[in-house]
Order: sequence, then C-alpha cells, then structure tokens
Amino acid sequence: MKSTVEQLSPTRVRINVEVPFEELKPDFDRAYKALAKQVRIPGFRPGKAPAKLLEARLGRGAILEQVVNDALPGRYSEAVTTSEVKVIGQPEIEITKIEDGQELAFTAEVDVRPEITLPDYASIAVTVDAFTVGDEDIEEQLQSLRQRFGTLTGVERPVQDGDFVSIDLSATVDGQEVAEAATTGLSHEVGSGQLIEGLDEALVGLSAGESKEFTSKLVAGEHAGKDAVITVTVQTVKERELPEADDEFAQLASEFDTLEELKDDLRGRVERVKKVQQAGEIRDKVLDTLLEQVEVPLPEAVVKAEIDAVTHDAVHGFDHDEAKFAEALEAQGSTREEFDADTKQAAEKSVKTQLLLDAIAEAEGTQVGQEELTERILFQSQRYGLSPEQFIQQVQQAGQLGAIFADVRRGKALAGVVGQVTVTDSAGNSVDTTEMFGAPADSADEDAAVETAPADAE
Repeated sequence: MKSTVEQLSPTRVRINVEVPFEELKPDFDRAYKALAKQVRIPGFRPGKAPAKLLEARLGRGAILEQVVNDALPGRYSEAVTTSEVKVIGQPEIEITKIEDGQELAFTAEVDVRPEITLPDYASIAVTVDAFTVGDEDIEEQLQSLRQRFGTLTGVERPVQDGDFVSIDLSATVDGQEVAEAATTGLSHEVGSGQLIEGLDEALVGLSAGESKEFTSKLVAGEHAGKDAVITVTVQTVKERELPEADDEFAQLASEFDTLEELKDDLRGRVERVKKVQQAGEIRDKVLDTLLEQVEVPLPEAVVKAEIDAVTHDAVHGFDHDEAKFAEALEAQGSTREEFDADTKQAAEKSVKTQLLLDAIAEAEGTQVGQEELTERILFQSQRYGLSPEQFIQQVQQAGQLGAIFADVRRGKALAGVVGQVTVTDSAGNSVDTTEMFGAPADSADEDAAVETAPADAE
C-alpha cells in the first residue's frame, strides 16, 4: 500500500491511498466466507459454496463493493499510522479508482492537530485576588452551623425575612387559571429566592390567613415566559430559634470540647476553601494568558461539531420546537441570534483550549497515572449519583472513556505550566503554587502511568 499526504490548511489534510489488489486477498477471502454463510446454493452446505459460484450468483460487482467497504477503514487507519498525522474528527473518504484485479485508490480528507508554537512559561506572570480569613468569616460559618441545629417555632406575627412559611399558590394568565402553577402547603424560606421572582417581597408583612397578588413571569410549563398574576396565601409562619454559641453547642455540633476549638477548626476550613478558590483563579488566569499569547488554528469541522452538539441539546429540551426555544430565549432577554453567536464563541474557545493543552501535554510528556484516572472516575460517579461500576459501564457504552483520559491529561498539563509561571496577589505578595498544584517536576509514577490514551480520546 502506498500513501501520501497533502496539507490543505494548517488544520486539514488529504491522504491519498493506493492499494494493489493482491493486498486485498484477505479481504476477498473474508467476504466470500461471509457471503457463503448468507447465500444458499443448491448442492452446497451453508458456508461451503465456492467463490466462483458466489460470483456467478451475486455478480462480481456486489462482491467487489463489499470488499472495498470492508477494506477502507483498515487501510485508512494504516495510512494514518504510516503518515504519522494527528487526526481529529471523522474523515471524508472518496473512492477515486477501482480497477478490478489491479488497484484500489481513495482519498481521505480529515482535520488534524495544528502545529502550535508554545511560549516560555517562565515569562508568564499573573495577578490574583489576595485573601484573608477574618472574624466575620468565622462568624458566618458558625451562624450556618447554628442554623443547622436550629428549631422551628410557630409565631403569631407578620412574616419577616428569614421566616419559614407554609403557603398556597395559584396563577392566572390573561384571566385563565394555570393548573400546573397551583399548589398547597408549600414550605418556603422567606428571602431564599428559590421560588417565583417577587414572592419573597410579597410575603413580607403578611400574617397567617392573609393573601396577596403580584405579577411574575412563569419559568416552566405551557405558559413559560409569560406574565402571570400570582396569588399567595400564608397558612403558617415559623421562625428559627438558634442554639447559643457556647461550649455546650460545640460539643453538640462537633468533636470539639470548647467553642474556641470549634472556631479554630472553622478558620482552617475557611482558609482551605479560599485557597481552593484562589487556585481556581490562578488556573483560569494562566489559561486565559496562554490563549491570548498562543496562536491556535481552529479546525472548522471540529468547531461545527461542538456547536451542533450544544445546539441540539438546547433545542432537545423543547422537543426540537424552534418556536418554543425562541420564546424561552426571549423570556430570558436573549435572541436566537445571540444564542448562536455565544455558542460559536464558546465552541471556538473550547476547541482552542483543548488543542492548546494537548500540545502542552505532548511537549511536556505529560502522563496520566492509573490512580489519577481512577480518582477522576470516582469523582464523576459520585457527581452523577452512580456507583463507579455503573458509571464506567455508561462511559464505555457512550465511548467517552478516552474523553475522561484526555480531560485528566489536559488538567495535569495546565497544572505543570502553573508551576512555572510567576503568581502574585493583589497585595503584592508572591503566591507559592506548589501546595496547590505540586512542584513543576512532579509527576505520577511512570511505571503506573497510562502511556497512551484510548482511541476515542479526541
């Protein structure tokens, strides 16, 4: 087999393949064997009919067509491996020549990873927000803990912010009752903003047994996005009584004996949370800086596939009814044109990010340890409320195991870059990223590393 590669653009190539017919003999043998089991010829048991009789019965053209169709994927993969092109996406294959007994020729146009020139990471400097852990942070955490152990007590007074109420709701649109918007005995924390917009404001000042009307947009159902007249009726009002913040509470709510010990623990937790938040800001700013500095040609077909996937998922939620989708966008103060523009921009950034981080991972020789891959799978399974076994089964059925591998590798590659850049906070202090991202030279045990990504890692 002979193959050559034409560079059509920085992100696309055409692979020209020529296959002599003698190399297709194994493909013909497989085709004859498969057809012999399917076609019954008098005098021969299934699977035993000679090739000449099969050709006479089916025609040489039909057999040739099956051989070519079966042979193309393998010959294409062989040409990709031989030419060492880094393909992404699916190829567009065109058969250019079939000379029976002589030669099969075809071309495959496919997107490839572009060549990317990476910067000197040590020249990158980013500034992130400084953080402190103050007494107010500790008090906020302590208050949240006290609320978890609070008790609800009925009160005979108008509703106040923070109260817990039992309410009845009904709604009308253009004077017509909206059945799906009606409910009774609904529990709600006033001020949480978790239900209908304007509800909390309407509730404050009402007493048990009183009602009030207000106007709000419905967010679901047949009338989603339309203004509705909402009627809320208060059934009961309760306030939350909090336990005293003392040593006795510390013993109730934690493993500590004193309130001061509990506060020290809360301080440590707040600090860890803020460090994680700062680490996220560092990672995002380093990535944004790389995206600004590095030129990454974008494969049009890959970007289009990303756009199509996002659009399909969005419209699918409306049974692919474009009119309903447009109405929902309008209710959110947007338009289809704005949605398409935002989707295109996000897709381009997503593809550019993936290609950039893949280039960094390859240049740095980033490997993924089996433990790291397992850790990500466990995290994802918990996120979706599945057992690891169920999650892995679903991922394998969807062909997404390679995507998880690639995601872990990209994250690790970016962490390696972060370890080489200069990071300061807004107070002018140098930020040591070692604790957050590990030392620049830190890597997983090479013996346990997954050397190559699965085939669908693109």
